Amino acid sequence: MFHLISAVVAASWSLLLDSSIYILFGILISGLLKMVLNPATVVKHLGSGRFSSVIKAAFLGVPLPLCSCGVLPAAVSLKKQGANKGATTAFLISTPESGVDSIAISYALLDPIMTVIRPVAAFVTAIIAGFIENIIDWPQPCAHIATDVSCDVSCPVEDKPLTGATCAPDVHVSPHGLWTKIITGLRYALVDVWGDIAIWFFGGLVIAGLIMVLVPDELMLRWLNGGFSSMLIMLAVGIPLYICATASTPVAAALILKGVSPGAALVFLLVGPATNITSLAVLVGILGKKGTFRYLFTLSGCAILFGLAVDQIYKMAGISPQAVIGEAAELVPYGARLAGALLLLLLSIRPLAIWLKKKTGRQKPQLTFRSGFPEITS
Repeated sequence: MFHLISAVVAASWSLLLDSSIYILFGILISGLLKMVLNPATVVKHLGSGRFSSVIKAAFLGVPLPLCSCGVLPAAVSLKKQGANKGATTAFLISTPESGVDSIAISYALLDPIMTVIRPVAAFVTAIIAGFIENIIDWPQPCAHIATDVSCDVSCPVEDKPLTGATCAPDVHVSPHGLWTKIITGLRYALVDVWGDIAIWFFGGLVIAGLIMVLVPDELMLRWLNGGFSSMLIMLAVGIPLYICATASTPVAAALILKGVSPGAALVFLLVGPATNITSLAVLVGILGKKGTFRYLFTLSGCAILFGLAVDQIYKMAGISPQAVIGEAAELVPYGARLAGALLLLLLSIRPLAIWLKKKTGRQKPQLTFRSGFPEITS
């Protein structure tokens, strides 16, 4: 038993080392994006235009670091402020399937091909699903869009910091200072963004370690080495599972190293973060029963098509997925990877403590909204 545990820990630690610098880069960029992308400004573009609103929503969702459950309150907020159903559908697909953090870790643990195809597949799938929704169910007329004047930067007045929601109108008109925005963005990235995904990411590392140690290569080669049946198996695994885009990446890397085709791994990367059993009821409330069916059908169909296409790309290029997995991590010196891993562990102490308190019933984090985005407060 000790040998098994040590092997799983060693495999998980190796993946953490390889991905640490890229994760830090991704969450820092996501924090700065939070300061640039004001939902009040963006949402006014998502209520009108049967097709343009869908493209904008899909484009908006690709870089945002929200998981399949975290994206639901944001989507509800967008819909309430006037976003049409097609734009909401596109946002619901592109946001959890991708993100600057998951793109960075894809480059570290997978390879450049998967790094590019993953957000492209998310973007195209979101557009197709949004177009279908607006073609079938186009509202007449679109709802009025509410104005949101809140911001994420504290506004000091008479040496007393005020929340963004209470900033004076003239403060909103004139931009906040660059240094203030940077500090606020860094705080959001290192505390909020990483706090939301830390537990899931380490859970993904443990699962990846278990796969690398326990799962026989022959089993993966027999059932998941490519083809339509492999894609269906991954759909059956990924749709009910709750796993965020960042946490799913080390699992996909472990699967590919065990012989799973990159196309089947891509199906898992696309449907796993975008759906789960607990979110389906909320989806019905947002999109309706027929809209939720179209959402799942389009998501599944596009994931299979992209999976089959990816397998063909690797085959025609003569590339062995196992040979190129994780090559980008080798570009970073070991000392930097070690420092990044230790920093991630240090940043994970607070979210781990909150998670443990929640599990023991001593503290129940509550989901609140700030500028249209969900945040967990203790």
